[in-house]
This record gives sequence, C-alpha cells and structure tokens, in this order.
Amino acid sequence: MEEILSARDIQEIIPHRYPFLLVDRILEVVSGQRAVGLKNVTINEPYFQGHFPGEPVMPGVFIVEAMAQVGAVALLSRSEFQGKLALFRGIDKCRFRGMVRPGDTLIMEVTFTALKGVVGRGKGQAHVGDKLVASGELIFALADRGTQDTAL
Repeated sequence: MEEILSARDIQEIIPHRYPFLLVDRILEVVSGQRAVGLKNVTINEPYFQGHFPGEPVMPGVFIVEAMAQVGAVALLSRSEFQGKLALFRGIDKCRFRGMVRPGDTLIMEVTFTALKGVVGRGKGQAHVGDKLVASGELIFALADRGTQDTAL
C-alpha cells in the first residue's frame, strides 16, 4: 500500500512523539470517517525490555493505543477539528486474538460510527497479515489544545 501520510505528517496532526508515537504511516484516510495506519514493530521498542524477556510480545494496551492514534488522525483530518486534541475517552468490547512480535507489520483500521458534538465513536481493528489480532469500539472526545478543562 502506498503511504498517504508519513511519520512527520502524522506528528503535525497528533502531538505524540517517541517513544509514544505508535503509527509509522497512514495508508488511507477519509477525513473524519476512516483511516488505516501501519506500525513496523521492531525489537528496539522500549516495552520489549520487560514484556517479556526472551519472549517479546507487544502489550495489548499499546496495540489499542496505536488504533486510537490512527482514529485520532482520521478525526483531526477534518478541517473544523484541525489543531484540536483527540482524547482517548474509552474502549468497549476489546478483544485480543493474537500476539504481535518484533518483525511484524501491524495494520490498524478505525472507522467512525458516530460523531455528536465533541464525542466520537469508532470501530477499530488491528491485523498482522490476514490475522485479526485485536478489535474494539473506541470512544474519543475533542478538546482545545492548551486548556485545562476538556468538558469530558
């Protein structure tokens, strides 16, 4: 798949930086509706030092966070939301179905199913090859950058 947004482009949309930027490329984006992102998982990821020595497995919370970052890019690509923060407000029906290991390419897709005011909901899936490794319903809330009150 061809890259639509590079890591540099992604960093112009969301505030995440190393070691917490978990998306290397955006492969597809439909503004405010859907995005597909890619993460090349390497043995150099900081969490592999302790999860687990000799048997490295990407923690599920990082897979979910990577999906949330892809969703944030989709949401914040809408012109009226540019410059805002997409806060991860919750996840429902999360399931893990496989392990992600160094050398894997994690493909994450988030499709928004609802957007009302400052709150959005989307379905997320993460795959390694043809195998579904994680899924869940992600909930986002928009906030202005630099404000203390997010009205959540």
